[in-house]
Amino acid sequence: MFVSVIISTYNSPQWLEKVLWGYAVQSWRDFEIVVADDGSTAETARLLARMGRETGLAIRHVWHAHQGFRKCTILNRAIVEARNPYLVFTDGDCIPHRDFLTQHVNLARPGTMLSGGCIRLPMDLSQKIAQADIVSGRIASARWLRASGMPFTRGLAVLACAPAMRAALDAVATTRASFNGCNSSAWAEDVLRVNGFDERMGYGGLDRELGERLANAGIRGKQIRYRVLCLHLDHARGYKQADILASNLAIRRQTRRTASVWTPYGIHQDARQATTAHVA
Repeated sequence: MFVSVIISTYNSPQWLEKVLWGYAVQSWRDFEIVVADDGSTAETARLLARMGRETGLAIRHVWHAHQGFRKCTILNRAIVEARNPYLVFTDGDCIPHRDFLTQHVNLARPGTMLSGGCIRLPMDLSQKIAQADIVSGRIASARWLRASGMPFTRGLAVLACAPAMRAALDAVATTRASFNGCNSSAWAEDVLRVNGFDERMGYGGLDRELGERLANAGIRGKQIRYRVLCLHLDHARGYKQADILASNLAIRRQTRRTASVWTPYGIHQDARQATTAHVA
């Protein structure tokens, strides 16, 4: 295998099932899935076992007990458990386009990280999308999404563009090629070189901070936000807290100010607190 897809999740089996059907019909077949589970109930484990049987996907479940928002910690364990040299990061609420992995693989280059994009769906459409819509590929049709209740957005307009136009949009994009947790990829050796995610960080910018350390290490961000898309299902964000956001911003400012490459709060720590993690 060449690719390990790391999917973060927490107690969202209905959304995760839709996402996994998206990976079941990928045009690129040489990959494993590592689900980084921040303490979901047994319902998620049962779903993963069933989806493995129904789809034939190679799925491994990396889990630890829920002790608040510890996404960075479980992502780091998933990185260590990944068996392949190239890592694609996404979330358990992001359904990939059929060519999602093919594009990541074809655009990957040594010394680069890829920064993809997403189209955010409203809640009613998120709930409406069914397995048949995903397997048939009609979810990638801007016309079908619009007819199904999607309001007109810039993302929908991009989806309707020809591939050559999307590539041109990436070439002239002025936005920074940041590391986005819903749709980014990098070489495992580069992620390990910067010691993975900073486990001090809660919700808000934790993926961007990893990307900033990768950039400090000389890894160049490449913009693919228009060429490589996923559909972001809607959900509540009860874990969003002002004090955590402020703390995260302070960590990111220090990373940029000091040009930090390595975080001592990542995969390798001098004194890591014991956890009950398992891999299935």
